[in-house]
Amino acid sequence: MLTVENTLKWLELFNAKIQAEKDYLSELDTPIGDGDHGNNMSRGLLAVHEALTTQSATDVPSILKTTAMMLISKVGGASGPLYGTAFLEMAKLSSTTLEVAPLLAAGLAGIQKRGHAQVGEKTLIDVWTPVIQAVEADMLDGATIETAVMATKDMQATKGRASYVGERSIGHIDPGAASSGYLFTTMLMAGVVS
Repeated sequence: MLTVENTLKWLELFNAKIQAEKDYLSELDTPIGDGDHGNNMSRGLLAVHEALTTQSATDVPSILKTTAMMLISKVGGASGPLYGTAFLEMAKLSSTTLEVAPLLAAGLAGIQKRGHAQVGEKTLIDVWTPVIQAVEADMLDGATIETAVMATKDMQATKGRASYVGERSIGHIDPGAASSGYLFTTMLMAGVVS
């Protein structure tokens, strides 16, 4: 269940992880994208950190909405709108439930509506979907997240920027899947789900 405390901790840990791994994320993006995923995510998460540090958020919906607005306005490429939409959908639903599984499911629905991707197309959806299934079954762990991220390596991208390189996308981990892996790993670390 999301609380003000664990949501702030989650986003703080996510920011720290993105800052630590931004070069790696951009390296993943170089052969199949624009090579800027790490820098884009870094800029967005720094803005989230600054906004949440300077504003005294007193409820989960406002934390999630602030996060969404910062990601949409500061992250370039497709990642900003996709992550931002996910957090915006979670913010909307969080006024009626703070349970993690339905919130993440609302986030995923937002991503799919905006990006029109399905499972198996080498996108962040390939991580979000099995993670949500594991949360619903109360079985999420680091191995589940890692397996989902690594599974994108053998897929051929048919959506997003990576689809332009066709078969050459095979053999590369999807950068959005990798950053989503960090989102969910830090969610575990923050104790949002146990």
